[in-house]
Parts: sequence; structure tokens; C-alpha cells
Amino acid sequence: MGDVIKLENHLEQPEAEAAETPVERRRRSGGRGAERSRRAPASSKYLNLVNTTAKSTVLSEDALEAVHQASLTILEEIGMDVILPEARERMKAAGADVTSGTDRVRFDRGLILDMMASVPPAFTLHARNPIRNVEIGGNNLVFAQIASAPFVADRDGGRRAGNQEDFRKLVKLAQSYDIIHTTGGYPVEPIDIHASIRHLDCLSDMVKLTDKAFHVYSLGKQRNLDGIEIARIGRGISMEQMEREPSLFTIINTSSPLRLDGPMLQGIIEMSSRNQVVVVTPFTLAGAMAPVTIAGAVVQQNAEALAGIAFTQMVRRGAPVMYGGFTSNVDMKTGAPAFGTPEYMKAVVAGGQLARKYNIPYRTSNTNASNTLDAQAAYESAFSLWALTQGGGNFIMHSAGWSEGGLTASFEKFILDVDMLQMVAEYLQPLDVSDDALGLDAVRDVGPGGHFFGTPHTLARYETAFYAPILSDWRNFETWTEAGRPTTYDHANRVFKEKLNTYERPPLDPAIEDELDAFVAKRKEEGGVPTDF
Repeated sequence: MGDVIKLENHLEQPEAEAAETPVERRRRSGGRGAERSRRAPASSKYLNLVNTTAKSTVLSEDALEAVHQASLTILEEIGMDVILPEARERMKAAGADVTSGTDRVRFDRGLILDMMASVPPAFTLHARNPIRNVEIGGNNLVFAQIASAPFVADRDGGRRAGNQEDFRKLVKLAQSYDIIHTTGGYPVEPIDIHASIRHLDCLSDMVKLTDKAFHVYSLGKQRNLDGIEIARIGRGISMEQMEREPSLFTIINTSSPLRLDGPMLQGIIEMSSRNQVVVVTPFTLAGAMAPVTIAGAVVQQNAEALAGIAFTQMVRRGAPVMYGGFTSNVDMKTGAPAFGTPEYMKAVVAGGQLARKYNIPYRTSNTNASNTLDAQAAYESAFSLWALTQGGGNFIMHSAGWSEGGLTASFEKFILDVDMLQMVAEYLQPLDVSDDALGLDAVRDVGPGGHFFGTPHTLARYETAFYAPILSDWRNFETWTEAGRPTTYDHANRVFKEKLNTYERPPLDPAIEDELDAFVAKRKEEGGVPTDF
């Protein structure tokens, strides 16, 4: 990818005036001051999104029931390998069939359905700034930034290993746009911070550089406990209040096919027992870790998700949890994962139908497999966004910045995605059909053969009548040519730099910051978490 970026950089050197167009036409954040942390920013129209459109389906009611029953049959007859003794003990106590001397656990379908019945259909994920709280479930739509990429890229620096500087820049970008409602995990893995203390520095940055809800990785008990404490300190609340108000989430991936590994299970125990949010997400690639048919892959996804979700309820009845779907296909010529495909779209919509059947919030993702910012990056993401919007997604991981099938966090792709997410949000706004919006007086004023540019109806609305894209260049060919023929890549590169230059760190109570720094310093002195290197 680095070579591709260098070649594109060599071929396309826009003139200086191209750096000034098109203008990013969005309102900027509000003024400074302590009260700002509890006020909505000026561009707050994207803080809370609701999707009331009719949901698409790919499964008939009979087909949906067939998938459901086949999933329960897998759990009853084949079961899951559960790679944590404590988890097996909890499952056995709840009524699961644990095969002595093995990791295998089988679940009666009645047990699964009983556990699913206690899952809350909706809940609030609390941020340190209450304005940033997000509602999960129902018709709510929440966008989270890209997470867990090992590489990072922009046009100037090419593709490179994750590092703390780029990690912080991406977190700042997530804070800068209201359409990004939460951070995901680490937008890029900063490998220049030792793994034993990486979570301490990264989560501390999440508190300081953003005022949005964030994620903790389930990579061992101590990391979970440290993340919970950092989130509690960041909100300035007691542990009792935090248990009443979920303030942190974790992604629990099954090890497909049909395995739950130790760190993931430990993460469920630590998070669910404290009423924090768990997102159970099988990663099922049809033809690789799941049957080659999309129906078969969705059945396996559903079985694995149900097992993980049921376990959260065995740990704590009523603990908040989401149904995660991440089923796609592979390129059967190479084995490489493919995203934004018709098959991915069908799996996303089917997952939405299953989540609604169980009355549980639905997590899905904005994906693409492109190696650079090109047409493929845009159309695969556009298809992903269509499927997750029409399919009823509630919590969207990797919403902005995902490139190269999730291996790379791209600064330019982040801006392209933000633009597309804002377009989705604008599309979801109900169409105004009030008497004023119908415009009959304006039509009477103009009559046949006239124009509407100068009518009072137009003049009162022209500044806010339509969505103003961040990246689209609507100049005519001649003007665009005179400006150096800038591409979307050029505009996105300019915009992310401008946004970083205008970033303002959200206010944080000095006493909270001191407490946070003291906790991080103490944990570092204790060595963080053990590693084998």
C-alpha cells in the first residue's frame, strides 16, 4: 500500500489554490469554558440518531425460524468448546451439559431461551460528558470509530506500524466529529508502547482527549479491571453508580468455529458481573471458519452469539449485551476476506432480523477491503452502510477509518467515512411535509416559467436547505482543472490536517485528571500486566 500511495502522490500534486476548496461546510464546536462539557456542541444535530425507516429483510418468517432452530440444534447436539474452567462451572450451575474432562459444553434450547429472555432490549451507555451518552437498541443508531488496526496510513507518510502519535491523532479526530458517537477500541495499535502498560496509556488518553464513551479490550482479567477503574475515575463517580450506569463496553469475539476462549470468557465475567456492556460478535467467514453458504454461516454465527449472550446472563441477569454479527465471505481464489459484498449485505440484514427476533440491540460494521482511498473503498463502504441502515443496525463498529479489510486505519478514509455517515444521518431525517415546506406560496409567487432563486421561501432557507458535503467537489471542469484537478484523496488529506489543527481538548476536572494520573502511575509501578516479552 505504501508504494501505491507514493505513486499516487507523485502523479497528483495539486496547485496551492486546490488546498482551499471545497470548504468543509459544517458548523464548528461551541466556545470554551467549564460549562461546555455539559452543553451540546453547536453542531449537535448528529448526537442522537434514530432510524425509523422500514427495515429490509432477506429471510421470510419461516426461513428466520429455520435459522433460529438450526442454531439451537447446533448448541444442543454439537455444543461449544469453552476454554475456561470457571466459565464451564458457571454454565454447569446454570443447567448446561458440561462433558467431564473436556472443554465441550452443550446447551438445552430451553436454557438458551430462558437466558435470552432477561437481556435488556435497550440501555444507555454513559460517557463522562452526559451530552455524549448514547442510547443503544430500538431504532437508535450509534457510530463507533475504527478499532484494532495494526497499521495506520495517510498519503504523506504511507502505510506504517501503529504508534502512539497516530493513535492520539485518530482519537482527536473521533472527538472532533459528532457523527462519531464513541471510540471503538484503539483506532490503531500503538506498538511503541509496551504491551504490559499499553492499555493504561491508551485508556488514559481516551479519558483526556475525548469526552465520549470508550472500549476496553478483554485480554485478561487485569486489563478489564484497569479499564473499569479508568472509566469510573473519568466519570468521577462511585463504583456503585457505575454499576447502575454502564459506562464501558467490550467486544467479545468467538473463536469460530464454535469456541469461546479464556480471555473472552474472562472478559464477560468481569464486565457482565459489574453491569458493563458486552458485545458478543462471532467472526464467521463463509468458506473459511463457517460453511460456504451464507445461510450456513449465519446459522453458525447465531449459535455462537446465542451461547455468548446466554453466558452474560448466567453471570448476571439483566446485564447489558448486544448481538454482534460479522459474517462475510472470502475470496475463494486466495482465501482473503472480502467485505462490502452482496453476501456481506445479506448476512448483515439477516443478522438484524435475528436480533429483532430476540429483541436485543444489534452490532454490525462499516467495512471494505480496499488498499487505498479509491472507488472500491467508497462503494464497498456504501453497500455496507446501506445494509446496516436498512438491516436495523444499532451499534456500528469501524464506522470511520477502516481500510485494507481492517488492517489499516486510514486518516483520509476516516474523513470520507465521516462524510458518508453524515449523509446517512441526513437521509434518516424525516421529510418535512408541513404547509410551509410544501411551498405552495412560493409556487404561486413564481408561477409558470419563472425560477425560485430569489423568492423569500428560498432566501429564508438557502444556507441550510441541503447537506453540504465535506469532500464533494462541485466546480465545473474548467474551474476544477485550473485548481490543479484535486481528487477526493487530496481533499480528505487536507481536511484531516485542518481538523487536527483546530482540535480542542474537552474540559476535564483537574481533580479527576490528577486521580487518573495517580492510578496510571501506580499501576505502571506495579508492572501493569505480565507479558512473555
